[in-house]
Formats: sequence, C-alpha cells, structure tokens
Amino acid sequence: MTALGLLVPGEPAEDDYPRVEQLLGSDIRIDLIRADPAGDSPQRLAACTEELRLAGADSVVWASVTGAVAEGWEGANGQVRGLARTAGLPASSTAFGFVRAARELGVTRVAVVTAHEDPAFTEFLRAGGVSVVSTTPLGPDLAASAHPAAHADAQALLLPDTSLRTVTHLPALERQLGKPVLTAHQITVWEALRLTERRVNAPRLGTLFTREPIVQA
Repeated sequence: MTALGLLVPGEPAEDDYPRVEQLLGSDIRIDLIRADPAGDSPQRLAACTEELRLAGADSVVWASVTGAVAEGWEGANGQVRGLARTAGLPASSTAFGFVRAARELGVTRVAVVTAHEDPAFTEFLRAGGVSVVSTTPLGPDLAASAHPAAHADAQALLLPDTSLRTVTHLPALERQLGKPVLTAHQITVWEALRLTERRVNAPRLGTLFTREPIVQA
C-alpha cells in the first residue's frame, strides 16, 4: 500500500481526490488533512503533518497553488523544505508538480485557464522554465473555456484552480484539444506518487499518467 498525504486548503472540489483514488487502484490511498502552511502556526502545521505520518503517509504535498507561489520560487522551496522537516517525509507542492510534470512531458509553452489570474503563478512557471503563451478567464463551460489552449504555440493546457472539479473531464478535454491537460488535483496526486517513486498507468487521468518519464526531477 502506498499512502499519499495531502495538505489541502479545504474546498468543496476536493471530492475529486476520492475519484482519483478509485482510478489509481486498490493499493494507493489518499489521505487529506486541512492546513495552511503559509498561515497556520508551527504547532498546528506540526500536528497536521504528524497526523499524516502516523496514518502511514509515504509523502506529503501542499495542495494549494496560490499558497505555494505567493513567496516566489525560493519561498516555495523553503516552504517545501519546512514541510519535509516537520513531516520527516519527502515533501513538495502542487505548484512544483506543475513544473515537474511539464518537464516530464517535454513541455515548455503552456496556455492557462483560470478563474483567478495570478501573475505570481506565471512568474513561478517561468522560473521553472515554462512560459505562459496565453491566459484565459474560466467561464461557466469548462470545455469552451479550454478552447484557447488549441493555440498553436501552447503545448499543453493548465487548469491550476483547486476549486475546480476536473478529473472526470480530463479524457474529453485532451481529445478536444489534442494535447495534454494538467489540472490541480491530478497534478497533486501525480507529484505525491513521484515522491514515492511510484508510476501508475491510468489513462482516465490523462496523458501524464500514461507516459514514461522523459526526465527525472
């Protein structure tokens, strides 16, 4: 059994994680703990990570893009190092997961669709070697909003909002666009698995879960 420990900000869309768990197979478990590494006290954060460790987590990921990129690339690195020290486990964040997933897919240019445009996220991606060629506001129709990712210069579409339920839409979006789609909950779980050195073939979770690694990060 591989147990993935996720520190989540607490949003209704987090019911996507049980859906991911079902698609991964019976030997992978996803444990969620609500916490804010940027705002919680050290005592609260230590209690959260200790709870995950005692539950048998093999890795820890801070599952908030906004919370991770607010302090820039170096600040996000410091945040992850702090989580690793507190948890005594390999640690990362969803923000770093986006960068590593792009590298694994050989992607350097992306389109972003988001409900809340965040220049800090664009700068974070740039620091990781990924350029944003277009940013489009999220509309009521996810598929229609994703259409700008068909832009010839974009090699993939990013949906970084943790407030979106996206897991069930991944196969249809990738068929529509003809390119990889990377979403917050999908990336969070992939990054947690990467930390445990697990590779899982799960086509219903998108191209990222069917590709052999291009690079090791």
